[in-house]
Amino acid sequence: MNRQEMETHNHISVLLHEALAGLNIRPEGIYVDGTFGRGGHSRQILSQLGSQGRLIVFDKDPQAIEVAKAWAAEDQRIQVVHAGFASLTAVLDELGIDKIDGALFDLGISSPQIDEAGRGFSFRFDAPLDMRMDTTTGQSAALWLATASEDEIHEVIKNYGEERFSRAIARAIVQQRAQAPIATTRQLANLVAQVVHSRERGQDPATRTFQAIRIFINRELEEIAAVLPQALARLSVRGRLAVIAFHSLEDRIVKRFMQKYSKPEPLPRWAVVKEADRAVPPLNLIGKAQKPSLAEIKMNPRARSAVLRVAERSHGSWNG
Repeated sequence: MNRQEMETHNHISVLLHEALAGLNIRPEGIYVDGTFGRGGHSRQILSQLGSQGRLIVFDKDPQAIEVAKAWAAEDQRIQVVHAGFASLTAVLDELGIDKIDGALFDLGISSPQIDEAGRGFSFRFDAPLDMRMDTTTGQSAALWLATASEDEIHEVIKNYGEERFSRAIARAIVQQRAQAPIATTRQLANLVAQVVHSRERGQDPATRTFQAIRIFINRELEEIAAVLPQALARLSVRGRLAVIAFHSLEDRIVKRFMQKYSKPEPLPRWAVVKEADRAVPPLNLIGKAQKPSLAEIKMNPRARSAVLRVAERSHGSWNG
């Protein structure tokens, strides 16, 4: 299977040019693409790297890794890692890399994952209720729903989906599984639709529930919170951290992290210190948060909720 055959999925990288501009690529630098997907961002990074540049790509998805390995067979600048990006520090240590010049994290789920019915991410298809980004490990959504308590299900749907009908949905799931397992996406979507009788215009009643379960099964928020300090610790001075979030919970973690480490540490009220003598924070924010243009959203409606944030490593110390 050649590269062209392996890229048959229609996947459009969101905020592509803005993200690459934010990274401010150094031709001989070392970069990380924490979510390879189908390589949209990686392709552009490689186009700006010189012969001595390096790109380390991460992905949990076996299909994405298959594509990445095909690229690596043709381009020795690429190192492929079949793992979540929260393993960044361990991987860099294994590769003998102390510092990197930039890291890009395109969060959430990719279009190929949504559009492939068998992955169980979408209620648009009737498929096994899986939802794992890495289908080779971990617990499927169906298995979790079969064993979790009503309170656990309620908390996940409430906290990760911001669903106001979370308690009623959890109760309905527990009642239904007592009669027969909830094994497919259609079963779950229909069950939720019976409970959720009002929803935003154009949004399926099951949207928030599916989102919540997917985020939980893949530990998405925990991985984001884990990788940000790792990336900061490994960035060289003037190295860039760029993150594209698609959900308010994701973006909140990124925003708070970047804001926290782009400001001097607060001083006690009694301290008298000149501003010039205060410790330099380890990050500098680069511009404001960026969102897709109307033209991009028209071309790719899935981009509408995306937010890009970029920060640069300063010479300030980091003890995280």
